[in-house]
Amino acid sequence: MKRLRRPLRRCAALAPLLLAALPAHAHLVDTGLGPIYDGIAHFALTPEDLLPALALAVLAGLRGADAARRVVFVLPAAWLCAAGLASALSWSWPGLPAWLPLLALGALVTLDRPLPKWTLTAIALALGLLLGAANGSAMAQAGPGVRGAIGVVGALFVASTLVAAAAVAWQRGWLRIAWRVAGSWLAASGLLLLGWSLR
Repeated sequence: MKRLRRPLRRCAALAPLLLAALPAHAHLVDTGLGPIYDGIAHFALTPEDLLPALALAVLAGLRGADAARRVVFVLPAAWLCAAGLASALSWSWPGLPAWLPLLALGALVTLDRPLPKWTLTAIALALGLLLGAANGSAMAQAGPGVRGAIGVVGALFVASTLVAAAAVAWQRGWLRIAWRVAGSWLAASGLLLLGWSLR
């Protein structure tokens, strides 16, 4: 009986803490610093947005500085337009399945084949529009709205610029192979998510 009393007293002491729990937010991060910082934190903590953007930046960087520049400006511009429109109109956009961009872009990085100049621009435009619309829809429902989308796009621009610049600068010898291995990991992550969605 003495063994039972001690755990019961501990549970009774923790009961007020459990009853005073704060509400949880399922998707968007509330930093308390305002909607722009909420958007930045959302992008940094959402792998289904972050990883495809970084994979596209690596793919563009491996194609050279000109391709990287185009992608670095087209992707955030398309993302901002779609997110702003979806947020302003309160669209309910389900978005892409998370596995699709990871699998496709990871495979393209892994294969490392030459692509026509317009192809990367078209991929950046499509990815920006689709993921931006999903982000804008989520932002409209959660509250940050267009200002949250501006935070997302700012973080997207900085992250994709840094990764594309690294891929442009570091691609001699084994470094190019390292980028391709990273692409294979992204493709494998996409396959894992596909399998999980089919489960």
